Amino acid sequence: MLEKYIEKKLVATVKKMGGIAVKFVSPGLDGMPDRLVLLPNGKMAFIELKAPGKKPRPIQIRRIKQLQKLGFACYVIDSTEQIGGILDEIQSS
Repeated sequence: MLEKYIEKKLVATVKKMGGIAVKFVSPGLDGMPDRLVLLPNGKMAFIELKAPGKKPRPIQIRRIKQLQKLGFACYVIDSTEQIGGILDEIQSS
């Protein structure tokens, strides 16, 4: 399964929940997560998408830790099965 397939499924699921999953690009700031998920009632999180079994690169891990230290929720998704549970967690936080 390709990362793009997981990403498409995430975007579609977020849309069904009434939210948006913005493709996040930050020139000059390497390692930022792929998507910024915005759900109703002001719920948000950063999502890094990976192909099944793949892990974030060291710069991505550092950036995720930096965002978490600032108080932002960050998740790494490498399978479509994770999507529902993670979105439920974001919504209930």
